Parts: sequence; C-alpha cells; structure tokens
Amino acid sequence: MLSDIEISRQSPRLPVHALAERLAIPPHLLHPHGHYKGKLDLDLLKQAPMHAGKLVLVSAITPTPLGEGKTVTTIGLAMGLNHIGHPGIATIRQPSLGPVFGVKGGAAGGGMAQVVPMEEMNLHLTGDFHALSAAHNLAAAALDARLFHEQKLGDQFTARTGLTRLDIDPANILWPRTLDMNDRALRHLTIGQGDPADGVERPDRFVITAASELMAILALASDLKDLRARIGRIQLALDLHGNPVTAEQLEVAGAMTVLLKDALQPTLMQTTEQTPVLVHAGPFANIAHGNSSVIADRMALGLADYVVTEAGFGSDMGLEKFFNIKGRQSGLAPACVVLVATVRGLKANSGLLDIRPGQPLPESLLGEDLATLRQGCANLAWHIANARRYGVPVVVAINRFPTDSEAELALLAQEARQAGAQGVALSQAFTQGGAGAAELARTVVSACAQPSKPRLLYPDEMSLAAKLATLVECGYGGRGVTLSDKARQQLARLSAAGWDHLPICMAKTPLSISHDPARKGVPTDFEVPVEEVKLCAGAGFVYALAGPIMTMPGLGSLPAYRHIDIDDNGEIIGLS
Repeated sequence: MLSDIEISRQSPRLPVHALAERLAIPPHLLHPHGHYKGKLDLDLLKQAPMHAGKLVLVSAITPTPLGEGKTVTTIGLAMGLNHIGHPGIATIRQPSLGPVFGVKGGAAGGGMAQVVPMEEMNLHLTGDFHALSAAHNLAAAALDARLFHEQKLGDQFTARTGLTRLDIDPANILWPRTLDMNDRALRHLTIGQGDPADGVERPDRFVITAASELMAILALASDLKDLRARIGRIQLALDLHGNPVTAEQLEVAGAMTVLLKDALQPTLMQTTEQTPVLVHAGPFANIAHGNSSVIADRMALGLADYVVTEAGFGSDMGLEKFFNIKGRQSGLAPACVVLVATVRGLKANSGLLDIRPGQPLPESLLGEDLATLRQGCANLAWHIANARRYGVPVVVAINRFPTDSEAELALLAQEARQAGAQGVALSQAFTQGGAGAAELARTVVSACAQPSKPRLLYPDEMSLAAKLATLVECGYGGRGVTLSDKARQQLARLSAAGWDHLPICMAKTPLSISHDPARKGVPTDFEVPVEEVKLCAGAGFVYALAGPIMTMPGLGSLPAYRHIDIDDNGEIIGLS
C-alpha cells in the first residue's frame, strides 16, 4: 500500500472555494489560505441554522501503544456517511508539531481516510498554533516586565507610570511559557540571570502549546466576545497577599485577543474523497478537554446532516471531558457515541501480554487467540457501559487489521452486543475509504434515530470535592479519592473563593481506567490519589492531577524528524 503522503498527493481535490460552494457557504465568508484550505468567518454562525445536524462523538477502548485508529475512524465515518448519501462533516483538532516531529510523523488520519493535503494539515496549517503561542508568551513577557518595573521603581512606580501596583509574588507565578515542540530541557529553568537589567531572576518552565490554558479557551469560546472575556479571567500569578493577578488586571487581555482574532476561525479542508473537514484548536486531552472547538462543531451542525467529532483518549477520559466540560458549557450533545475497538487492542488490554516499545510483538497479536481476546473484551464492555451512562446509544466500530481472523471478529461483535451496544460494524476505512465505512455509517444513522437523553455525572451545585469523588466512583468505578494535604487545602481555597460551580477535569494516565497505567482491563477496588488541583478560570474548569502529568514532552532516541526531509523538487518526504 502507498504511504500516507503518496495517497494524499494522488487524491483528487476540490479548490477550497468549490468545496465551500458545495456547502452553500457564501464566498465573502470564506478566507482562502492557498488552494485547498481556508478560514470560515464567524458570521457563518449567524446565518447557519443552529444544531440542525446530528452530532456523532467518536471515542475508544483504553488506548494501547498499538494504536486503535480513532482519527482514521472519525474521518472514515464522515466519508462513509457521504458515501451512503447522508451529507457529513468531520470536526477534528489540529496536530501539534511536537508529536509530528517526535513520534507520530503526522496526525491527519491515515491510508484512504485522511485529511489532505496531509503535509499542510501537519505543518503549520494556517498558523493558529503560532498565534496562540505568541498570545500566551505575550502574557508571560508582560508579567515579568511588570514584576521587573515594580521592583526597580519601588515606591515611585505609581507616580512614574500612573498604574496601581500589582505586587506580583515572584514565588507564585502561575503562567509558564509555551512552545509547540517537544523539548524536555525546558521543563525547568531559571530566567532573568545575569545583569539586573535582564529581569527578575526566578524559576520558570515551558509547556507545549497544546497544554496552554489559552488553547483550552480557544476550543471552548462561543464567539469573539466570549474569547475576550475568558482571556481576561486567566489567573497569571498571585500577589504578595495571595490574591490572583489576572490578565485583565495586567491589561494584556485585549492584546492577547487581537493575536487570536483569526485563530478563532475554523479551517475548512477535505478528505481523500473530498468530504469536508473543519480543523480547529488542539487542546491537550489530559489537563484540558481534548476536543475539537465548540465553534467548529456549531458551524458544521448548520452545514450538514451529520457531524463526526472525536474525544481524546478512551471513553473514561474522553466522554468525561466532552459531556462534563464541553457539553456543559456549550449545550452540545451527541446523538450517538461510537467506540473504536480493535482485536489486537483488546488483546493488549487483557493484561495477559507483555508489550513493550521496541520489543517484538507477542505471537498472540499476530495470530488467532480467542482466549486472550475474550479476556480483553471486558475492557470493551466497561467502555460500552460507561458511554451508556451518559444517556446516548452506543455503536462499536471494529477497526479491522489484516491479522484479525474471522472467528476473532465474530467474537468481538458478539461480546459488544452482549455488553449493550446498539450496533456493531466493521470499519475498513483505512484501506477502502468511504466504501469501507459504509456499514458503520448505516449503523450510526440507525443509532442516531433512537431516542436519547444525554446526562451529566454531577450537577453544577455539587462541591468540587464531591465532584471528584463522583467522577472516580461513577466515572471510573473506583472506591474514591485520596487527597494530599496540598490538594485538600487548594480545594478549600477554591470553594471559599466561589469556584465550586466549575466542572472537574481529571488529569490521569490514559493507559488505564484507573490512575495506574499498569492496571489493565477493568480495574476495581482502587482509590485515585490527587496530588493537587489547579484552577483554569478562563477555560472554566478545575483540573486535578492524579500523579505526574507531562505537559512538555521530550524527544525519544529515534524521533520522527530523522525521516522528514525535502527533495530537489521541493516536495516533502518522510512525513506519514
């Protein structure tokens, strides 16, 4: 089979203005960026019917190092819906350059189910990540500049500038710096070293751009006015009395919003079969909600019968964040949840196999092994029950691999139906495109016609501590939460400050339903230790850290960038 980039280059493409015309988007609301991509003006939200289409949310079993093909299935399902005559649009996140050059080498789907041009999708796109990095770092620079000038001028600061002192505590700077690249050397550093004119010396850190609270805000904002208000609420630091210093108080929120004005517009692209795709934002799926933007979803719902989007990681984290954060704030709710499962992924979730990066795959993954698969299907049953807990029909998409036997596929389908799936369908979108996802598309259309009543895990008025306990007990099947002294004090302060109404965003490992990546299958009888909780006042949630969470990845010993190059004709090679 051809490589992803070869398939992308051989796929027929519509000029972006022709693609927009198919969707009845007025020409003045499309801002082209080259031949095959363009920004959609926010005024489109005013004329497109609100929520006319049906939203389909794609999630998955517990992720494994083998990859389950969630994005391939998301894109393939949108293609499959169009293939059977139901206009569909996919809404997905923009890839981060960190994983592209670090591990993945690309994140636009794959095979015959990908977004094209794939090199433009993976490299810069329309510059949104760079704009967000600039806006984030503007706040960091403004904060350190204010700290420097207040300390330098002392009691003369207000008289010389006319500004009220903020009295920023250099030991309580909450806002890091950001970079859209994997660079472990930036996790901990000291800034302001050297001459006193170089700034106040203090410890600092970088996070990858996808982990910025600003990225979560971009994905949750409903319009430009809402974006501006959310940015103003960001807490950048504490003052010497322990009070928050916000972007509004620093008078930098307006300038940050100016830098993000165009980034708030989703980018229109297409698949290998000219199915429309809206690409927008890219929030971390751990300390943020890991979903495509509210604006992209709303635009798409006014343009098509079905909108297919995905939630980060497995359903334990992805659905929690979609329903309890994104859905709560936006009012968006899916008519159906699709759970992506693979034979080899479920075998890996059995807990019976020793799978390690760089080591040969166990024989069980390369040939038929019904006993191991049956053991792993307990993980699938848990995710089906979890999705049904949110009140919507569940379809299981079996992403087929060449090593799957007919007996294994039949067993997986049987186990899924017995666990309560509304429907089960094979997906071969990777090799066959929309035709390979037609069965899945028909199954999804049938499920979306079923009555549903989406529900959340907890009400707004519940305390943060109670929400944490509910999330672990009802959302993960654990026994409860163990709070560190630090987390207990932080929760008390947040409650006293009036933040109890916010939802919880749990930052834990995606490799297990529990907090422990070594506990495979369906862990029980566990407590989730919460080390600390942090407020994202602009994004509108509180995230709880259940163990060490990496917000600035590092490059591995064999990074993907080694294979990426350009030939004598200016064509990019090695990106896949």
